[in-house]
Amino acid sequence: MVLIMSRLRRLISAIFLFIFCDSIFAQDQGLIYGKVITEDGDEYIGPIRWGKEEVYWSDMFNASKKENKNLAYLSDRELSQLEDQNSDSNIITKFISISWDWDDEYDFIHEFSTAFGNIGAINIKSSDRIELALKNGESLNLDGSGYNDVGTKINVLDNEIGMIQLSWRNIERIEFLSTPSILNEKFGEPLYGTVKSDVGEFTGYVQWDHDERLGSDKLDGDTKDGEVSIPFNKIQSIARDGYSRSIVALKSGRELELRGSNDVNNKNRGIIVTVEGFGRVDIEWEDFDVVVFKEAPNIGNDYRSYSAPEPIQGVVSVDNGDEHTGEIIYDLDEEYTIEVLNGKDDDTKFIIPFGNIKLIKPIGSDEAKITLKNGDTLVLEDSQDVGKNHQGILINTKNERVYVPWDRVELVTLK
Repeated sequence: MVLIMSRLRRLISAIFLFIFCDSIFAQDQGLIYGKVITEDGDEYIGPIRWGKEEVYWSDMFNASKKENKNLAYLSDRELSQLEDQNSDSNIITKFISISWDWDDEYDFIHEFSTAFGNIGAINIKSSDRIELALKNGESLNLDGSGYNDVGTKINVLDNEIGMIQLSWRNIERIEFLSTPSILNEKFGEPLYGTVKSDVGEFTGYVQWDHDERLGSDKLDGDTKDGEVSIPFNKIQSIARDGYSRSIVALKSGRELELRGSNDVNNKNRGIIVTVEGFGRVDIEWEDFDVVVFKEAPNIGNDYRSYSAPEPIQGVVSVDNGDEHTGEIIYDLDEEYTIEVLNGKDDDTKFIIPFGNIKLIKPIGSDEAKITLKNGDTLVLEDSQDVGKNHQGILINTKNERVYVPWDRVELVTLK
């Protein structure tokens, strides 16, 4: 009996240890981790922070594609129609004095955006050119001009020497690796909470002013008595109070009125919330009401949970009753489920991975209803992905390649 009880205690201890270790496993593996190789051949391995910003696998990497191979599948007439469409848009845009992102000549080159967890490696070609390898082995030549993800400093918490900040021009290659379950050093704990705004309430990982995303990052502002710089891990909530100030409640119960900094006034670049199974919501200051911080359930999904990119697949229903089933190239550009659809609700931006989308239904000339796989619905506008400047959809069916202009699309059903 004593022997049986002893074995039972060891079994219970082993189960407890397994559960405890599994809990630890989920905590550090959401942080970006990898090997940075310099032009001199030196290697630094550890957690990575991209400049002063990206630190999680769920954070987004942004650059511009250098070419669009899908143009080869359009006829001269179809290309000409798209150019005319753009020309008409430019005339209207100039008349109402709104800046537009098109060049004088029609531009078929698009932005590339995806989570860091979807990237295999980055080869540095110059100060603004890179070759990005996806997990499926495909490489993309990208231009980083105008994007702060290319050309920035890369911070590495090297496993042996500790923190080192590497200049972009000295880096040859960055290889992303699975993050160990337990890190001796890390950049910090995530900001997580519920953000209430004019367009809804969102709970997830928070980026304040497009920048601060760790508890160790600081909120800057002026009180009536002087300047303060408060670590986010001491803050319970931040509420917008008009355009020029905020009310900050600390976990201690203390409350401060802050102004004089873009962290707490209308110069704030926006509050981004990354919501699991949904996407990213970028809330303008005017739409923001309050954020209440809480302890994050974990640091986010680990690198292995980001599988190799898969083609976007589904059915495109056309206004004449035809349906085309196969691999979809959306807006003549996005072809993988890891890429994103962009749109706005009022001044709030939504960035939704195609892998999270079930239905896209155009409404009128400049908006679309988006139904997500989790059941949420959005009506988005003011974006090429959902409006009149959409460049159409290519469908690779079993027997042929079909092009459908956006103004003929009735519904897109994604698998």
